[in-house]
Amino acid sequence: FLFFASLPLPDVEGSLDEIHYALDHLGAVGSQILTNSHGIYPGDPRFIPVFDKLNERKTIVFFHPTRYHVQNPQDPSSVQRMNPQPGVASPVVEFMFDSTRSLMSLLTSGTVTRCPNITFMVCHCGTTFPPVMARIAECSGFLIEGGNQISDEEIKTLLQSRFYFDLAGVPFPDQVHGLLRIVDSSRLLYGSDYPFTGAPLVEALAKRMDDGLETTFGPAVKRRVYSDNAKKLLGI
Repeated sequence: FLFFASLPLPDVEGSLDEIHYALDHLGAVGSQILTNSHGIYPGDPRFIPVFDKLNERKTIVFFHPTRYHVQNPQDPSSVQRMNPQPGVASPVVEFMFDSTRSLMSLLTSGTVTRCPNITFMVCHCGTTFPPVMARIAECSGFLIEGGNQISDEEIKTLLQSRFYFDLAGVPFPDQVHGLLRIVDSSRLLYGSDYPFTGAPLVEALAKRMDDGLETTFGPAVKRRVYSDNAKKLLGI
């Protein structure tokens, strides 16, 4: 098995050490980062040294969602994990929205543009980002410090050339079609969420994915999504 190293963000110095150790001594093929790190999103200026180092190493960065966190502005070391809908487990919908916040942060901060040697991987079929992409682009002048604008075409170009998306979760029958308005099947990868998603559900979702890929693309593309795209990404 190949693997990604988990970076201990928001500890910047520790993450820089881990990038070096994991790539040069452990043989990692990339790094895994949570969608927010104690309430700090990846485009935050505090993380510039980390992404610059990842860019220097020409590596893969895999984002997986976590719970929403809120920092106390009076005490940045005080962070509270939040669940906007008490009683509803965060993975049901909140993970999708935190992934969208993370993608927005990466793209509107200029991190993706500044770091052309990083290949980004996003979970769960692009989550809720595709239907709000144009809205984010339209408002980006208010989101980026200095008022710089990024168009939806610029965002689309970056997603088409710099990002891969795994299909963990429930991409079929509906969600995948929003993503396919932005990228093509060469950017899709199999994903299972195992073992956090139990084996019986993983098997049921795999059957749904089999049927959805067969219906949407056919057997040749299904094979590429299940293996060939990952081999290309990982240099196998």
